[in-house]
Amino acid sequence: MKFYISASGIKKVTISNPGVGIGKGGGGCAAAAAALAARRFSGRSLLLLLLLLAIVLPFIFVRFAFLVLESASVCDSPLDCMGLRLFRGGDTSLKIREELTRALLEETEQDGDGRGKKGSLESFDDLVKEMTLKRRDIRAFASVTKKMLLQMERKVQSAKHHELVYWHLASHGIPKCLHCLSLRLTEEYSVNAMARTRLPPPESVYRLTDPSFHHVVILTDNVLAASVVISSTVQNAVDPEKFVFHIVTDKKTYTPMHAWFAINSASSPVVEVKGLHQYDWPQEVNLRVKEMLEIHRMIWRRHYQDLKDSDYSFVEGTHEQSLQALNPSCLALLNHLRIYIPKLFPDLNKIVLLDDDVVVQRDLSSLWETDLNGKVVGSVVDSWCGSNCCPGRKYKDYFNFSHPLISSNLRQEDCAWLSGMNVFDLKAWRQTNITEAYSSWLRLSVSSGLQLWQPGALPPTLLAFKGLTQTLDPSWHVAGLGSRSVKAPEDILKSAAVLHFSGPAKPWLEISNPEVRSLWYRYVNSSDIVVRKCKIMN
Repeated sequence: MKFYISASGIKKVTISNPGVGIGKGGGGCAAAAAALAARRFSGRSLLLLLLLLAIVLPFIFVRFAFLVLESASVCDSPLDCMGLRLFRGGDTSLKIREELTRALLEETEQDGDGRGKKGSLESFDDLVKEMTLKRRDIRAFASVTKKMLLQMERKVQSAKHHELVYWHLASHGIPKCLHCLSLRLTEEYSVNAMARTRLPPPESVYRLTDPSFHHVVILTDNVLAASVVISSTVQNAVDPEKFVFHIVTDKKTYTPMHAWFAINSASSPVVEVKGLHQYDWPQEVNLRVKEMLEIHRMIWRRHYQDLKDSDYSFVEGTHEQSLQALNPSCLALLNHLRIYIPKLFPDLNKIVLLDDDVVVQRDLSSLWETDLNGKVVGSVVDSWCGSNCCPGRKYKDYFNFSHPLISSNLRQEDCAWLSGMNVFDLKAWRQTNITEAYSSWLRLSVSSGLQLWQPGALPPTLLAFKGLTQTLDPSWHVAGLGSRSVKAPEDILKSAAVLHFSGPAKPWLEISNPEVRSLWYRYVNSSDIVVRKCKIMN
């Protein structure tokens, strides 16, 4: 080491290695500096390397542990999972997906009928316990899961099916309030002279056969329903005095029906109430009616037995139609007597036939002016949804097209005309053999094993009236309001002349659709004392 000292102080300090000459002073200093820099660089590199390993090693450990655990249930061997897949998670997901798909396919092939076996797990908690405790592989997981889902699917389908059956059974009952109404009106008939007043009054009897009036025919055993039909028709009529109503009912309902319209005659136009026991038909007609009812009962029993033998299982899309055909109303005499309307009203030439489950929203007077072009019945064929749009009421929904008698006479995709609001030209009807054709089709059904059509009066009626129907504008008649869900838009419902609660959910039942029930209830005479006592509006 050398010091150079001047008068102003120490100017420079030179440090040199021992043994290095003065003449080599510059080169020696450079070599020393390079050696020192090399030692410093090696220390920094080691520090950076240690920091990098401290960051990367935990990630490698976690990834390694994940692959080891995953390989227990996914891979054929742990080494297969841990090879080149340490930083490639996509291959693992693909492997899981392929393995699960393969396991599900193998399980489906082994269980070809698509039904889960008994003893499968009942809940998701059971599945978790099964997988956790027994350490199942992915094939076992797929098998157990598939059986559990199939069993749950069967339970859901069975619950839906039973709910549908119970819903239809509920439609077969008669509400307590309607029983109450009939009993109180019967009592009123026996103690109140006004309830026994002649209908119609003597001064209006001539209207019953006068062709200048609008004659409406209703065949029903429901007092409340008949009152709503007449009330809604009168309230929406331009000239209510032009309407004459003919009610045909059975013997048990005649008394309360007569009492209701006798007591409420002030708010009604001319109403005739006639019981079936008051008709004096020839013996030949009585025998035909008896034969007709017996054949319909045979068809109903055959259909019921087929459903019972199949444990009430249905072909997809036909279950509601099959259940609805089991309704006891399919055997009601009043429903089947429509084919004898010309004999019920021999003095009338043109009528409008209304079902008891309709409500009128517009004046019907123009129906009597409708030109039927020589046809017998005027009816709505196409629905509000467009041409040839009639979901649930095409010919294939009523008839068995596998039988040549049906396939040779009808086309299964054609729409059946709506029953419930129809214009009948009785004069034209009497010039045809419609009633005889109806009876002939019933006999053909018997000879064909009772398999030509679903139970009910409509299928043979459609056959008997083939080619004799005049189409009306769809706005005259909107049906289907008695189904589980009303498909018609609100503006269509408001503009329709007649709303028809066809289907099981009649508006007087608790199962009726609350969205459209009010359209019917607003015509119930809530001020009547009997209606209030029987709590019908509740």
